[in-house]
Amino acid sequence: MINNATEKLISTLRQSVVNGDHKAAAALTARALAEGVTPRRLVDEALVPAMDDAGRLFEECQFFVPELLVAARAMKASQALLTPLLVGTLNATVGRVAIGTVKGDMHDIGKNLVGALLQGAGFDVLDLGADVPPARFVAAVTEHHADIIALSAILTTTMQQMKHTVRALEDAGVRESVKVMVGGAPITDRFAAEIGADGYADNAAAAVALARRLMGQVA
Repeated sequence: MINNATEKLISTLRQSVVNGDHKAAAALTARALAEGVTPRRLVDEALVPAMDDAGRLFEECQFFVPELLVAARAMKASQALLTPLLVGTLNATVGRVAIGTVKGDMHDIGKNLVGALLQGAGFDVLDLGADVPPARFVAAVTEHHADIIALSAILTTTMQQMKHTVRALEDAGVRESVKVMVGGAPITDRFAAEIGADGYADNAAAAVALARRLMGQVA
């Protein structure tokens, strides 16, 4: 009975995140912790599957960007209670992703959405913001040991900054130690290949799947 009750609680938390109910997500997380459910279990069995559900619904056109954003907000409400308890735990994250919109580009809605879904998928996300010069992406690798660099560009006039960033990683001697993924309205698979990126995603859910593949996980 106790196990069934715990499983039901976790299932309800998962659904509250999908529904975008951030108040319920926070309350259910606090209740689960009080009842002895481990933070890691809540991440693995509630938050990660919930964001996978949201991503799948987005790909199936049952969710749109607003629904993804409210699901991400609910996930973060739960995660805010869990993160302090997970700090320093072994294998607490899938990997570290440094994400940012490239130099000269101030658009960040898409970047923020991808970052939220990556967090929900268990990645440690270092959000560098918008208008990020190549040197800051390099520092994310040399100083913060990012496993993946995620570059976003919305303007055709700023896409070449992705190429400059890849070159900066090469010049710093760290290109071989990090994966580079790119995305944004004007970006294509062909462009990603031309600049030497490791992958391209055309939406937030696809970006999570790509990041998992780059980390050697089954998407």
